[in-house]
Amino acid sequence: MISSAEIVIIGGGISGCSTAYNLAKKGVKNIAVIEKSYITSGSTGRCGAGVRMQWGTEMNCKLAKKSIEFYENANDVLEYDGDVEFKQEGYLLIASTDKEMDQFHENVKIQNKLGIPSKILTLDEAKEIVPYLNTDILTGASYCGKDGFLNPFLTTDAFYRAAKRLGVEFYTYTQVLDIKVENGRVKSVITNKGEISTNIVVNAAGGYSKVISDMVNSELPVYSERHQILVTEPVEAMQAPMVMSFSLNLYCQQTPHGSFMMGRGDNREPRDLRITSSWEFLEQMAKTITEVLPPIGKLRLIRQWAGLYNMTPDKQPIYGKVNEVEGFYLAVGFSGHGFMFGPLTGVIISEMILEEEPTIDASMLNINRFKEGNLILEPSVV
Repeated sequence: MISSAEIVIIGGGISGCSTAYNLAKKGVKNIAVIEKSYITSGSTGRCGAGVRMQWGTEMNCKLAKKSIEFYENANDVLEYDGDVEFKQEGYLLIASTDKEMDQFHENVKIQNKLGIPSKILTLDEAKEIVPYLNTDILTGASYCGKDGFLNPFLTTDAFYRAAKRLGVEFYTYTQVLDIKVENGRVKSVITNKGEISTNIVVNAAGGYSKVISDMVNSELPVYSERHQILVTEPVEAMQAPMVMSFSLNLYCQQTPHGSFMMGRGDNREPRDLRITSSWEFLEQMAKTITEVLPPIGKLRLIRQWAGLYNMTPDKQPIYGKVNEVEGFYLAVGFSGHGFMFGPLTGVIISEMILEEEPTIDASMLNINRFKEGNLILEPSVV
């Protein structure tokens, strides 16, 4: 292990790897990424793998739009020998209440203003896209055909390999034990394999971000909540878009190899960093999907797993430096959407560290907004 680094990034998921790549691409040398397990072992490798531009706040729409534009050319830009498997087959968002449909109309206005090609659909139009959709329980829908699905393992691997070619050092199966701070400034990162002297640390630790921030006595207003997913047996292609409902609490898509992958949220889920599976999720997910997409309810289940949503009070990420500790930066609190924003997270954090003109001004997503009461709640979250 190296004894000193210009920048140490904690977390080997999409956010950490993208940040490392973007910093190295801009000429920064001697970057170290510390990952307690294998690359994508955390939230990235456990996510639902969907990416969408259909959000309810301008900032999340901008982050998602730029990220999807990157993903469209990721194989070429990252010079990846493989394929990140980006399939733009759309997101069909379904509403079950008049209030939710009103929100969809407001969301689409924001999205269209930003150049996102989403649109409001009637129930008949929604059924043309997914013929077996149970529209009896719905009030309407919205759709964007440029939303889609990627392979999170291959996508992160593409960033990882591109960063390594640019000289970034990755240390997997390496535990961060502490961060030394002297006179209010980062001095080093202590791991189970040695100490790295550095003046800049990026906290991109996903579900464990609060654990890392606690090491420098910086209060981080997040909590990590277990979210579960299940996958079915593979069948012939029958559904192109992701089907998602906020009020009915579900998302469901057919993967490229034929399995259906689906999940739902539950604010009663544990917040103690566990990633076990529960029978309650299995039962509730089965009931919901059988009501909304009846034929899928007949498929056999293969397995289920869980990951951590690192939640903020307004369901938007936290980017940038903290006041208490000079040289300590945050790329955390994605509330389940870190993979979607991965490409732009790396761009934004690199620009903040290097004090460059921002590609997207994400200064409103700084940590001070919680103390100042400048929260803008994202309404479109499962």
